[in-house]
Amino acid sequence: MLNGLKRVFQIPELKSRIVLTLFLLAVCRMGSYIPVPGINGEIAVSFFRHATGASQNLFQMVDIFSGGAFSQMTVFALSVTPYISASIIMQLLVALMPGLQREVRENGDAGKRKINRWTRFLTIALSFIQSAFFAKYALQISLQRPGIIAGELLDITAFGVPWLFYIITVATMTTGTMFLMWVGEQITERGIGNGISLIICLGILSQIPTALGLILQQLNLDSQQAGQMNMSSVLVLAGVFVAVTIATILVIQGHRRIPLQHARRVVGRKEVQGGTSYLPLKINYAGVIPVIFASSLLMFPATLGAFVGRGNWLGEVANWLSPGSTLYMIFFVMLIIFFTYFWTATQFRPDQIASDMKKNGAFIPGIRQGKPTQDYLESTMNRITFLGAVFLALIAILPSMISRLLGVPQTISYFFGGTALLILVGVVLDTMKQIDSHLLTKRYDGFMKKGRERGR
Repeated sequence: MLNGLKRVFQIPELKSRIVLTLFLLAVCRMGSYIPVPGINGEIAVSFFRHATGASQNLFQMVDIFSGGAFSQMTVFALSVTPYISASIIMQLLVALMPGLQREVRENGDAGKRKINRWTRFLTIALSFIQSAFFAKYALQISLQRPGIIAGELLDITAFGVPWLFYIITVATMTTGTMFLMWVGEQITERGIGNGISLIICLGILSQIPTALGLILQQLNLDSQQAGQMNMSSVLVLAGVFVAVTIATILVIQGHRRIPLQHARRVVGRKEVQGGTSYLPLKINYAGVIPVIFASSLLMFPATLGAFVGRGNWLGEVANWLSPGSTLYMIFFVMLIIFFTYFWTATQFRPDQIASDMKKNGAFIPGIRQGKPTQDYLESTMNRITFLGAVFLALIAILPSMISRLLGVPQTISYFFGGTALLILVGVVLDTMKQIDSHLLTKRYDGFMKKGRERGR
């Protein structure tokens, strides 16, 4: 590992990319501690913990994704959730509208830039809506806990509405989300790894010490009385953590090898003998994208409903979709399976692969070239995608199952198997893969494994 780190920092370009990524992520963490002007973050955190308790609810899940910024009502309280929701909507529009599909396919980079521009505009709109509901929620809790909002902001009203507080909150949080979106794009283009995924991963990592402190509190080691948790539960959680981590790595990196046979062909004046190779089809082609999409999509309407409060249909929706509820898990599993197939269908192109194989004189033994090869690849990918989707769904709902079986708070079990662990493992593997590609390009050994072939 030390030799791998040494090789990484021996490449100036890779070193600069890593340093830039770490710097931008550090900026994101600093912004998570800057409260919205006029809000007392310490009082907000104490109220949030008292209101939520040890149970896992919607606001705690949002707070985990934002790295604690939500409970402190900071400028990054919305995190990148509006951007992810906007990306989901645009992906669905591209898939459902043939005109957009044709434009992206024919114009290439110009079409992608147009989709990205629309995604940014939609992100601003969603951030505006969510931050407005957040301001309304802050006003509601200020009635129960005076001092969260500065009195000067509440004194300036029009038609009984503190418009100055609304303007400051909406402008600050929307700007914070747009800044995080820009940071994510800069990391993707100039840094290492996927910027948006790394920001989410950083927020999850920042909450792990809190979960560990809650475990010590539940064990009650300072007293002779038995705590709410015992060492056997901790050992079970540790075993589940190791098993889920190993299984996640195997599934994310696992693939099915489709054997290929190459026909003889003439290169210049020489006849090149045909050979054999294989086409790797990944079991989990979509990675952790379905989990992120499903979590964000469920958070958006439920968060709006929770902000509005009970007594209306949005509040009832928020109550039904609270994390841990049966309806929430059913929708969560269905969305993960849907987005797994959706992302695979939009990114995996069996027609293009079959065309390239025919041009290069490659074929699958027993399968004719052209349309039969395309149909074979598509049916094979659908079967193995089902296994990957079911695995992602099972891991995602594992915290609720562990919490019910062992009586462990979901705030703790959430980090030992589930959405958070899937995102962490997936993002780390993707980042290490990009580092490996840079090392192999410069004729260094790979970072993760010893004995790899050197880049040629």
